Amino acid sequence: MIALLTGGGSGFVGRELTRLLKTKGHEVTVVSRQPGPGKITWARVLESSGLPVCDGAVNLSGENIMNPLRWWNDSYKKDLFSSRIDTTKALSGAIASSPSPPRSWVLVSGVACYQPSLTAQYTEDSPWTPFDLLSNLVKEWEAAAELPENVAQTTRQVVIRPGAVLGRDGGAIKQMWLPFWLGVGGTLGSGRQPFPWIHVTDLAGIIAHFLETPPEAAPTASPQVYNGVAPSLNTNYEFTKEFGRILNRPTVFPVPAFMMNALLGSERAVILTQGQKVIPKRTLEAGYQYKYPDLSSALKEIVG
Repeated sequence: MIALLTGGGSGFVGRELTRLLKTKGHEVTVVSRQPGPGKITWARVLESSGLPVCDGAVNLSGENIMNPLRWWNDSYKKDLFSSRIDTTKALSGAIASSPSPPRSWVLVSGVACYQPSLTAQYTEDSPWTPFDLLSNLVKEWEAAAELPENVAQTTRQVVIRPGAVLGRDGGAIKQMWLPFWLGVGGTLGSGRQPFPWIHVTDLAGIIAHFLETPPEAAPTASPQVYNGVAPSLNTNYEFTKEFGRILNRPTVFPVPAFMMNALLGSERAVILTQGQKVIPKRTLEAGYQYKYPDLSSALKEIVG
């Protein structure tokens, strides 16, 4: 058994990760706004001696970027940044000042750092520079997680960049379920855009893999980056048709890009109307074995 600390443990991915870790016999403490059994507060983390002794820590905190109840405005953008960067700084700072820092520190960010393209393929080795609001968010977010060099010599730093997380109880599928079930689902924009995705079980599995696996050698000063996406490269059109096929529903009502921009705001709509071909090269090399490597198996499990 190992002791693990999870920021954002009550969210969609956090619940799945906590469930997985507990079934493996690990002790999980969730960082939460409110105290309770198996929880500590963010206020305690910010105290000078607030980090409990643990073998691994992970941050999954962040305002839902596709929250349908929030209008795309400056206030919402500020919350997107602060909810990710402030919590990450709190945990990385607590790790850096801990007399007994964990051996692994995992941040879950996103693939928005890679510029959308119909042709380019990105691995963890692909260079990138910020080009829009969301890529700047990823840059600041990941920078907030970096540990001082003296701490990084003993604590392995891992960054996992997931695509759209698929599961019945949250993420993209939760919002798509009703229109697809009613037979009014369809492609978004052109449908030709790449659709990097991962089943929530696999994302939790990848996180657990790096929390459980001790470093083979002394950790490097730089974070180790892994793409948290399925090895299957798909487009929005392929996802739409496969989801409709498994639900046994038609998918003949495309949503034009201009409508997505109007509903979500153009800076947010790019998540759905554009995409990247992302390859989990290092994730596969690290030995993680996907439970749902292709769309068909993932969607069949979700639809049940």
